[in-house]
Amino acid sequence: MSTSQRIETELSQIAPRLRSARRKKNITLEQLAHTTGISKSTLSRLESGQRRPSLELLLPVVAALDVPFDQIVAPPRTQDPRVTPKTTRADGRTFTRLSGKSGEPQAFKITILPTEREPVVRSHSGYEWIYVLDGRLRLVLGEHDIVLGAGEVAEFDTANPHWFGCAGSDPVEILSLFGAHGERMHVRARTAAKRAQSPRA
Repeated sequence: MSTSQRIETELSQIAPRLRSARRKKNITLEQLAHTTGISKSTLSRLESGQRRPSLELLLPVVAALDVPFDQIVAPPRTQDPRVTPKTTRADGRTFTRLSGKSGEPQAFKITILPTEREPVVRSHSGYEWIYVLDGRLRLVLGEHDIVLGAGEVAEFDTANPHWFGCAGSDPVEILSLFGAHGERMHVRARTAAKRAQSPRA
C-alpha cells in the first residue's frame, strides 16, 4: 500500500472515531454544536464521512470532547524502511539494487569490469544520475566523450544516445539513480579543457 493510500485509509477512520468518542461522553450533536460553534449538520456530515476532516473542524471538536488528539487522528503506520539489497550480474557488470521495487528513482550500486569491446550507445526514455564511488568512468553521451573520477557526478536525459564503462584497465564502481521520466539534459563533470585532455579507454 502506498503512502497516499495509507493516508486515505487513516482519514476514513476519523469519522467513526469521532462518533464513538462523542457517544462515550454522552454528548448529543446539538450539545457539541453549541460548545464548538460548528453547525449540527456539519458535525453530522463529519461523523458520517461526508465532510472531509480538517484541523479547523477537528481541533474544537476534540477539545470539546476532551479526548487526546491522536485518539481521533492516529498517524499512518510506517513500513519498515530497510531495503534488502539484491545483486544481479550481466555483461561484466554487477548491479546491486539499493531501492524498493516500486517508485522512483531506482537506486543501484554498479561495479563495472574493464572490457575490450567498443562502446555501443543506446537511448531510451528516462533520466539518470551517476556518482563515481571508485575508479574512473568513461561516459559517452551524444557528442561528449568524457572521463569521470571518484567523487564526480553526471546527470542526463537517457533519450540521448549514451554508454558508460571503465576508463582504462581497472574496475569502476558507481552509484546510479534512474527515473522513467526524462528531463532536460544537464551534465556536471570536468571543464571542457580537462575533458579534451582525458584519456580514453
